[in-house]
Amino acid sequence: MALEPFEAKLVAAATGSTLTALTMTPFDVVKTRLQTQPPAPTQLFPNPPPNVCCQPANTNAPCIRRMSSLARTSFEGEVVCIWDHGVFRTERVNGFFDAIKHVWRAEGVPGLWKGAGTTLLIGVPSSTCYMLTYDHLLRVVLPPLIPSPTLVPLTAGILARTFITTLASPLELVRTNLQSTPPSPDNPHTLRSVLSSIRALTQTQGLPYLWRGVIPSLWRDVPFSGIYWAGYETCKRQFEREGHSGAPVAFVSGAISGTTAALLTSPFDVLKTRRQAIVMSQPTGTATLPLALDILRTEGPSALYAGILPRIVKIAPACGIMIACFEGVGRFLTKRDDERIS
Repeated sequence: MALEPFEAKLVAAATGSTLTALTMTPFDVVKTRLQTQPPAPTQLFPNPPPNVCCQPANTNAPCIRRMSSLARTSFEGEVVCIWDHGVFRTERVNGFFDAIKHVWRAEGVPGLWKGAGTTLLIGVPSSTCYMLTYDHLLRVVLPPLIPSPTLVPLTAGILARTFITTLASPLELVRTNLQSTPPSPDNPHTLRSVLSSIRALTQTQGLPYLWRGVIPSLWRDVPFSGIYWAGYETCKRQFEREGHSGAPVAFVSGAISGTTAALLTSPFDVLKTRRQAIVMSQPTGTATLPLALDILRTEGPSALYAGILPRIVKIAPACGIMIACFEGVGRFLTKRDDERIS
């Protein structure tokens, strides 16, 4: 089957974004859980006796010792500090593999693909539009305006991502809340509960609430896109100078540049997720800069890199798959010049 160039690129972009959404959703779920769980409670007794239960004084749970008013009630429903044979037992997620085990145990295998439908709803059309917009800017619009071969992909990526991120922000809000840390393991988020919460908040705060988190999203996606495309085109040209080309080169170049961009923009990803996760924030919300300062003050700089491992593990192959499909499938489906003439 041979298609016109635009049609081939459309099919290629949709294929790449669909494969990426289906294979990478578990990493997105884990990343979001790590970024939205409550801060770790302070241990008031560094070395409590075995099996001592620490809870607020107003609870009815049987305890050997209570922490009275010193225990924070904000962690109600969550194990605060129960030591069992020297092990601090907790329902918190403590890293990449623990997050996978936690979600699997609490919600089953489907929990790892929570939000996949919304991801497809967002990912396929937005990634397709993004790739086509970038390609058009790269090849048609910007070359006559910008003489530098390095600045053209950087500028094209920035402009394309700014448009698509702003347009898709309401759907991203739904997906982030669907994947965020649930109130308790036996009360996970559902699409109905998330949509009900967002509908209620939109009614009280107006339509702008649907674009909550768009500013940190732009802070994350715009530099990511610029860094990624500039790095991708540079890597690909280097491989071509050494005599290598094709889909494997596109995959490796995309993975390398995607990893680099992800490392540099991870703090903005955390801020974006925190702002959009209803379970972690007040309905009135917090501006991005005060939120960043509050995280630094209360949780430390490392909190701005929460979920970095699953993000890198996701982004490296995702970027590779997307660009390899776009270039490989697009080239395979495109009509040759002699076919178009005939």
